Formats: sequence, structure tokens, C-alpha cells
Amino acid sequence: MSMVIVTAQVNAVEEWEEQFRTHGDLFQKQTISRVDIGSTDDDYVACAFHVDDLDVFFEVMGAPETAEAMENDGVDRETVKIFVLDQRFDP
Repeated sequence: MSMVIVTAQVNAVEEWEEQFRTHGDLFQKQTISRVDIGSTDDDYVACAFHVDDLDVFFEVMGAPETAEAMENDGVDRETVKIFVLDQRFDP
């Protein structure tokens, strides 16, 4: 299993989260088994996606249906950043 962090600025966190939680079918297509989310007071959000297949995840992430979902959720697409966590440090 891989972990992918996605950050972005949204129009309003509460509205974004309400809409984000309606995308279960899309998340299943992306092989996501769990999502951890957080936000800041200035409308930035971060999602930690637990992904079974990175290739499928990125294929669906680039699909028009994902762009439409993000637009519907109030995501500023220009602020989206994606990080694949591929290293570990145990202090």
C-alpha cells in the first residue's frame, strides 16, 4: 500500500468536506482504502490517501471526472500539490 498526500486551497473548508465525502465511487476507482483529512483556518486542506495501486490512482486523478469533482468541491486547481510518500525516517 502506498500513501499519497494531496494539498490544495478551497473556497470554504466545510463546504469542500461535505462535497468531498460524496465521492466514494471515485475513490474506489482510484483504489483508495482510506482517507485522512485536515485543514487550516485559511481554507487549505490536506488529504492522506491510502492507495493500493499508484498507477490506477494517477490515471483516475487525471480523468475529467476527477477535475469535475474538484471543481464542484471548490478546489483551486492551481494550488493542488501531490506528494507520494516513498521514504521513511524512524527517529
